[in-house]
Amino acid sequence: MTHLIVAIDRKGAIGHAGDQLYYIKEDLKHFKSLTMGNTIIMGRKTFEALPKGALPGRKNIVVTRNRSYRAPGAEVAHSLAEALSIAPAEAFIIGGAEIYRQALPMADTLHITVIDDEAANADTFFPAIPLERFRVTAITSAETTPPIKFYTLSALHETCDK
Repeated sequence: MTHLIVAIDRKGAIGHAGDQLYYIKEDLKHFKSLTMGNTIIMGRKTFEALPKGALPGRKNIVVTRNRSYRAPGAEVAHSLAEALSIAPAEAFIIGGAEIYRQALPMADTLHITVIDDEAANADTFFPAIPLERFRVTAITSAETTPPIKFYTLSALHETCDK
């Protein structure tokens, strides 16, 4: 099962100058609760933006086209397909924008934190979500500043009757 997990503002912004836009304690706890003990897949820039490197308690896989790249505490893959092939059946895609764009068509579940704010300096955005492919299965909120809501969207899988 492939999960995408992301925090976006009202306009779908996810970053600025190689870093995430918001550090909201409740969102970070939510991220940790979902990903702990699982595999996380990220692009090189996302990995390099992690303040302490590989996230503990998770199998970290970094996607990069650079064949000589080394990521301490993580495995390196040279495509999203390769990363998914070395991941267990359940993996969380954690960014960045290009990896999200590639993974969205194959995602089973989206875990989206919507931050009720608009970052004026955003330069990186989450791709448009094909809403015809997903249904909202859960919504919860947290009292934060700015306010946030956690959405879970599950892919609609077609079935064939023969």
